[in-house]
Amino acid sequence: MTKIRVLPHPESCPEGAEFEAEPGETIIAAAMRNHVHIEHACEMSCACTTCHVVLRAGFDSLEAAEEKEEDLLDKAWGLEPTSRLSCQAKVTDTELVIEIPKYTINLEKERH
Repeated sequence: MTKIRVLPHPESCPEGAEFEAEPGETIIAAAMRNHVHIEHACEMSCACTTCHVVLRAGFDSLEAAEEKEEDLLDKAWGLEPTSRLSCQAKVTDTELVIEIPKYTINLEKERH
């Protein structure tokens, strides 16, 4: 199991969070399983940017983003060099620290 630490976010995770993920599991799947809500307007199908996260540690342990993800990330609010779509980034055996950006380009929030 791999530890993921989520930095505090005013809406999604006010206190921050820490949980374990299986190698090969996507960041968003592990987060949602552990009750950390990350927006995902396209139901995690790599068709939008609402699940954008910024990796503050562990970015280099992830497989490189595919071209479709890179193209979508160009449209994300607050893009940084260590940005990924959490529906595409799969956990390895390296600890990750993620930050959920304050804003998304999603105009409607879905709560599941």
